[in-house]
Amino acid sequence: MYIVRTKEIRLRRIQHLAHEIMDEVNLKEVERQSEEIRVVIDNLSRAVGDLADPFGNYSLDYIEEKVENAHSQLIKNPKKIKFYL
Repeated sequence: MYIVRTKEIRLRRIQHLAHEIMDEVNLKEVERQSEEIRVVIDNLSRAVGDLADPFGNYSLDYIEEKVENAHSQLIKNPKKIKFYL
């Protein structure tokens, strides 16, 4: 039960970071450097590629790392948010 809750919390955090990235890209009228956007897209596509494995073999650590990298590249002062179930 504890492992499931931990996984759910981690997935909820990843989802929140992805939503913040989406909002940052779509809602803010900020000019971005193409290299910065390339790094963000690269990290997100790697995370999605790992998660979309047809056999369900994915590394939550890897997905967290890639989404966190994309988030920190795009959002310079991230807020710390606690997630509970």
